Amino acid sequence: MNGPDDATLVALFDSQMASRQLDLMARVKRQENKVFYTIGSSGHEGNALLGCLTRTSDPALLHYRSGAFMAERYRQVEGMAFIRDTCLSFAASSEDPASGGRHKVWGSKPLWVIPQTSTIASHLPKALGMALAIGSGRHAGLPVPADAIVVCSFGDASFNHATAQAALNSCSWSRQQGLPVPILWVCEDNGLGISVPTPAGWVAEAARQRPGIHYVAADGLDLEAGYAAVHQAVELCRARRQPVFLHLRCTRLMGHAGTDFEIEYRDLDELEAAEARDPLLRSAEQVVARGLMSPTAIQARYEALRAQCLAEADRADGRPRLTSRKAIMQSLAPLSADQVAAEARRDSGFRAPLQGPRHLAIQINQALQEVLTKYPQSIVFGEDVARKGGVYTVTKGLWKTFSGRRVFNTLLDETTILGLAQGYASMGYLPIPEIQYLAYFHNACDQIRGEACSLQFFSNNQFRNPMVVRVAGLGYQRGFGGHFHNDNSIAALRDIPGLVIGCPSRGDDAVRMLRTLTALAQVDGRVSLFIEPIALYMTKDLLAPDDGQWCFDFPPPDEALDGFEPRQYQAEASDLLIVTYGNGVPMALRTAAFLKPHGVACQVIDLRWLKPLPLAAVRDQVARCSAVVVFDEGRPEGGVSESLLTDWVEAGLAQRPIHRVTGADCYIPLAAAAELILASEAQLRQACCQAIDRADLYCHP
Repeated sequence: MNGPDDATLVALFDSQMASRQLDLMARVKRQENKVFYTIGSSGHEGNALLGCLTRTSDPALLHYRSGAFMAERYRQVEGMAFIRDTCLSFAASSEDPASGGRHKVWGSKPLWVIPQTSTIASHLPKALGMALAIGSGRHAGLPVPADAIVVCSFGDASFNHATAQAALNSCSWSRQQGLPVPILWVCEDNGLGISVPTPAGWVAEAARQRPGIHYVAADGLDLEAGYAAVHQAVELCRARRQPVFLHLRCTRLMGHAGTDFEIEYRDLDELEAAEARDPLLRSAEQVVARGLMSPTAIQARYEALRAQCLAEADRADGRPRLTSRKAIMQSLAPLSADQVAAEARRDSGFRAPLQGPRHLAIQINQALQEVLTKYPQSIVFGEDVARKGGVYTVTKGLWKTFSGRRVFNTLLDETTILGLAQGYASMGYLPIPEIQYLAYFHNACDQIRGEACSLQFFSNNQFRNPMVVRVAGLGYQRGFGGHFHNDNSIAALRDIPGLVIGCPSRGDDAVRMLRTLTALAQVDGRVSLFIEPIALYMTKDLLAPDDGQWCFDFPPPDEALDGFEPRQYQAEASDLLIVTYGNGVPMALRTAAFLKPHGVACQVIDLRWLKPLPLAAVRDQVARCSAVVVFDEGRPEGGVSESLLTDWVEAGLAQRPIHRVTGADCYIPLAAAAELILASEAQLRQACCQAIDRADLYCHP
């Protein structure tokens, strides 16, 4: 195929000019405080070729310099107004169809452009997940055609980011396994990462070495020269269902953003050379050479677009903006309580194969069987979860029962695991990824913080990636494995807006909570994280060896948890309240059992939910008790205890004695030394005796 035909060339040029004028408008209107974003697309307008040669049914996750791409996508759908919508986004108007005024993003539901808030490679793992979901063809309800491809663009500086390297490596790994991966990686190479030059030839050399990924170079500065290469890349990806790396040559004009003064780090001759490579100049030459437009006609159209952009910017400035906290947060964490409750109790027909009281690991295993039965679109994946059944056998037998198409292993990379979850979820699946240890989650935290939990918020709830992330974690494994197998840090999790965090201490609660979390994902598209206390996986006893009191029956199908309520033990007690979660619950119950013969009525609250904390329910019980002890196995800073105590102080409940027991501000070491760092049952007992002023019980057997 040669270059574009006449009509296509004129349309492409028009999209390029519209994109350029939006960049110029942003710099003008920023001075008038009417625009709040100035990263532009100038020099990258060759990506109009991608917008032209891909379809609106090809999901796109875009680099922030994608104005011309979007102009071409808009051209494919009658009645959509590119300049108007983009100006609404620049102005942060609540009428912005992409984000509802929450951010300047390239996004559109009808155009299948998924909003990205900061495309420094964080979107690449998600894009890979979408491509694998499309390529697998496993899910009958796929929202795009079977021959769709995923378009994922990024800059040459972002190419070096660890997240990009993880995604590209996982892409090659997937091809090595023979999997279809219809993804078009588009590196828009302008030779700069803000002020840091990209070494000449670096991207090409590094990209060509990727096994399983076909490399295509295209000139994004020349529509006629670049058209055939871009067409080849798109069609190769679509026909062969294989990944293609499209290396698109660009330049950067007008700096990185409106506040970037290039003259401070680029020589004048370098800036002049960049201006000489302006793709709009080359496009203008081509339309004139073909006799399609005269220079006068080009100038008139360019000025008309300028006037249109400035007028639309003024109009957008007069449109409504977000003016309340409620309006801003409306799309962050939707909760349809009644529908979630009904969905959680919907009977799947599954009946637990193992009857009688069981411990936590078995109960979670059976709960996963129930979920996989109830939701045909659900999938379980992670490191070692398939044949092996997980490090702690929690997923044992699932691979055999539900096949490797629904329960499968991934490579050892948490960024990929959480990226795949988002991609599959965007394609209609219900992913239940496993992170093998809580310490490993922190390797990939941004996939939840910056990507998964932000999607509903920044797309005004138009896009969703529902999932339930299972994480084995917390401490008390008698010093085995050291820090990476005994991580009790949850601060980075609780700080993520919109994330739901559950932490069961007993098997039947784990089942009820998983029913609620999967229903929350199914109904409202929410992202949740389920921390499973490793030390309690196999715990069967509570007060004495072989008493079996920490084993429970599998709950009937109509039992789930409404809202985020705690579990209360001895709710009528009034002398002392112990508030805890996870491993602390059995310790607290043993402490309560110790105090009871001494005339101390002790209530225990198992929070169960670490985000959102059940503050109101706990506050009610604090008001009824004479003293309170919080047992938080986390560290003094960043755990849940600080939030609890703050709530009680603000509610005027601090008149009673309140004590706090936490772990040390330290990593957890190996062997018996771990016991010196973790909060202990002995410390809990002593704090309780201090709270009720019973020094006579400190050393009581």
